[in-house]
Amino acid sequence: MFGIPVRGLVVVGVLAAAGLMYVANDGKKLGVEETAGGECRVTVIADILNVRSGPADTQPIVATMPRDAVVRAEPRIENGFRLLSDGRWVKAEFVTPTSDSGCA
Repeated sequence: MFGIPVRGLVVVGVLAAAGLMYVANDGKKLGVEETAGGECRVTVIADILNVRSGPADTQPIVATMPRDAVVRAEPRIENGFRLLSDGRWVKAEFVTPTSDSGCA
């Protein structure tokens, strides 16, 4: 095909696609979550932790989490409750930031 080997075209196409994906992902590895950027993650230290819709004991329980569950969270603590990344709340005394976490 136009005097260019097909294998060479395939190699160039794959390298070009990989380069575009690298540029589109701002130079980060694809499919790899990095916590070095200060992502806040917490580990559940209670046997069963109630997850609530708001930062108060009077708010409805919307889910539970078992001991040693690790979940993304926000550094924000309000009324003794830590905000999770999905907008739900847990009692802050029953979670602890992971060793590589960026929680305040």
